Amino acid sequence: MRYKVTFGVGPEGHRDTGRMEDDVGSWMRRIRGAIGMGLSWALAWFSAGMILFFIVGPDAADVPFPLGFGALGFFGGVAFSGVLGIAERRRSFEQMSMPRFAIWGGVGGAVLAVLFVLTVTVTGAASLLDDLVYLAPIFAAGGAACAAGSLALARMADAPDSLSSGPALLEGEPDPEVRLPPG
Repeated sequence: MRYKVTFGVGPEGHRDTGRMEDDVGSWMRRIRGAIGMGLSWALAWFSAGMILFFIVGPDAADVPFPLGFGALGFFGGVAFSGVLGIAERRRSFEQMSMPRFAIWGGVGGAVLAVLFVLTVTVTGAASLLDDLVYLAPIFAAGGAACAAGSLALARMADAPDSLSSGPALLEGEPDPEVRLPPG
């Protein structure tokens, strides 16, 4: 679906869609990307919730762990997309290193922790600092892991041959000389 915004007649006498069409298309692409990132993170966090669910059982929480973790993962992915869009807007996936991407994922996870704790504190259910001390590192680590995984998946999708380049994938540039042993 393509959106066009027109502002009248351009200098050559035809309708000038100008920069506004690019801006609307760019924002729609960013929103779709944020939703896609949120869904992929939700799947990862849902899986972590399933592991916890099998360990502690179904009666350990008010909301089943997989659903709660999945929702937090979605919002974490969207928060990460926002942080990444602000901090690295002029770079492509190929230009970013895995550690840098993971750091931004950790920042996105920490932002999610702050928003979550503020929401819980406003309802009067807990104290701000106590919860933030525990949740911020956990959410930041989860965000960093999901960000690193997202970048690895994006690079594999762009270059299917990179599956055989193992360690070079983490460094950012697949090495065509690195091959798996025959077997």
